[in-house]
Amino acid sequence: MEQLIIKGGNPLRGEVNISGAKNAALAILPAVILSEGISTIENLPYIEDIKHLVEILENLGAKCNFKDKHTLVIDSTNIEKYRAVYGSVKKIRASYYLLGALLGRFKNAEVAMPGGCNFGQRPVDQHIKGFKALGAVADLKNGMNKLKADKLIGTNIYLDVISVGATINIMLAATKAQGVTIIENAAKEPHVVDTANFLNMMGANIKGAGTDVIRIIGVEKLHGVRYTIIPDQIEAGTYMIAAAITKGSVTVKNIIPKHMDPLTAKLIEMNCIVEEGDDYIKVTAPEKLYATNIKTMVYPGFPTDLQPQITTIVACSHGTGIITENVWENRFQYVNELKRLGFNITVEGRVAVTKGPVNLMGAEVFAHDLRAGAALVLAGLASVGTTTISNAKQIYRGYENIEGKLRVLGADIEKV
Repeated sequence: MEQLIIKGGNPLRGEVNISGAKNAALAILPAVILSEGISTIENLPYIEDIKHLVEILENLGAKCNFKDKHTLVIDSTNIEKYRAVYGSVKKIRASYYLLGALLGRFKNAEVAMPGGCNFGQRPVDQHIKGFKALGAVADLKNGMNKLKADKLIGTNIYLDVISVGATINIMLAATKAQGVTIIENAAKEPHVVDTANFLNMMGANIKGAGTDVIRIIGVEKLHGVRYTIIPDQIEAGTYMIAAAITKGSVTVKNIIPKHMDPLTAKLIEMNCIVEEGDDYIKVTAPEKLYATNIKTMVYPGFPTDLQPQITTIVACSHGTGIITENVWENRFQYVNELKRLGFNITVEGRVAVTKGPVNLMGAEVFAHDLRAGAALVLAGLASVGTTTISNAKQIYRGYENIEGKLRVLGADIEKV
């Protein structure tokens, strides 16, 4: 089992470059299936989830070649299979995007129920609702989602709840459907916009991505393109918080500062000094951090994927903080691990209450999921003594070379 060993207490200082967005890449790679040509995807994060997804694409018949760690050439011309079994998809949640992409290309899709982080029920009912509205027949049997359609016809689809996954999946399926598809109550996250931009470059006709109404005029064919993935707002946010929690000063580079507005506002509330440029944000810790309240929301609200990390620094700060999780019902399972280091956090349902400041001492902890693991890294950096994080493979699902990037900033961290 992989471990990260951290000797805390060092203020982080310097510059860090942010990798491509995990959540955008995990939607854009399946979107390549819709074209019959060669695409070059740049600024891919070199993380475990991407490696697993590339393996799935190869199993379906795509030819994939990494020109370097961050540049992938995909020839989707000869993809013939439309079935992805559990052994392939169990490691990543975003494998459900294969449903929309395969359905859009073949009018058939058979994809096992996905894996990924386990912090709450993540139903695909809104995805299936959209596919059925487009004309597909859906069947779930023996853990396989099966979709089949004689043809896909554009229609109006209203999402009962705002869902990033459903928005993207329906967009994928509707790109080559006949007529016009309108998705109402659509998600507005940056990776929804990035996926739409990628599809449009391949020849799709999608308008309104980034608003709550997306309009898709179906096209017959898509072609290969060269495309660069947007920066990862969650990785960027994690390093911004790392600067503050270690009483350091870090410039986070290669980012889109607008994407960071919810976190930037909260760090300023907590008394941090934040300087913003065209493609960077510099965070400098204050003499004294003050606790604040957080409510996770869909974009442009505070992202749930930064909730464990922000909880960690709020719990270190002076005063009482209230963290309300409005997206996933069981995302606080990492709190018991934080308590091992000395945090004062109580959880009642979807609400956590923190009291600080606290004296943190290193301990042995376990990363239950990707973002929980990131929170434990932050906690270890802020603690006195040694923190050992087990199940660190979860962290590498979403953070490229995290120990290397932190070492450059002055952290004492080792991967074992």
